[in-house]
Amino acid sequence: MGKLDGKVVLVTGASRGIGADIARLFAAEGGRVVCAARTLREGDHPLAGSLEHTVGEITAAGGQATPIAADISEPEECARLVRAARDAYGPIDVLVNNAALTYFIEVKDYPVNKWLRSWAVNVHAPFVLSKLVLEDMIPRRRGSIVNISSGSAIGPGRGPYPEPERYAGGTCYGAEKAALERFTQGLAREVYPHGVSVTAVSPSQVVPTPGTVHHKLVRSMDDPRGEPPLLMARAALLLATEPCERITGRVTYSQEILKEHGWITEARGRGVDSRGSGYSLI
Repeated sequence: MGKLDGKVVLVTGASRGIGADIARLFAAEGGRVVCAARTLREGDHPLAGSLEHTVGEITAAGGQATPIAADISEPEECARLVRAARDAYGPIDVLVNNAALTYFIEVKDYPVNKWLRSWAVNVHAPFVLSKLVLEDMIPRRRGSIVNISSGSAIGPGRGPYPEPERYAGGTCYGAEKAALERFTQGLAREVYPHGVSVTAVSPSQVVPTPGTVHHKLVRSMDDPRGEPPLLMARAALLLATEPCERITGRVTYSQEILKEHGWITEARGRGVDSRGSGYSLI
């Protein structure tokens, strides 16, 4: 018996990286998974990965999944995505806001259109999608929303800055993830009376993915300094399946929460060896 038997799950950014691993694990646990991203077929995007590949792996393993290509930077596309997910499997039980659009550019050089598009994907889409799926969750008094955050929400602190280049270009993404964590706890408080949980989780260590390799955050997909993406998938599964009163409003880190609940025995990184963001300490 799986932890998500019969549940309808919507995962954004499921064409590659952490989102693909979440989709695969949630399907293996019995979820009927709607995989959403912009990249439907291999070759549609410069980076490796596609919805067809993720869904193909799930169905080959005996799971249920449906690919839906959508540009969630547009509210109308978010609405179309949710309608299509309901048409495929029914009311949504779990939403994982994983999709991210990142440009590592300093503020003085940041094109305004890219800034606005990044905020549309990383902050506005989680709001729009959460609002839409709450139409399913609140009347049934159950549901889980899991937001995928990042250690980038932890800022560089006060100056002086001996290594300013270390943080160059991360201001936009860090601000977005800090906003997402505050949104998580605010929404969690609003919907707690309705039995809906809202949480956020970040990797304890950088996860090697096509995106993090592209942005040179890790050297390669097998960089030994990285965290296996399966740990983030397992942490998201834990947050999506724990009772609301035990978990809602939690802003945490993958290895921290997995060790706390006995899912792993050894842990390291943010939330374990070092402090997390301010919201993770509340």
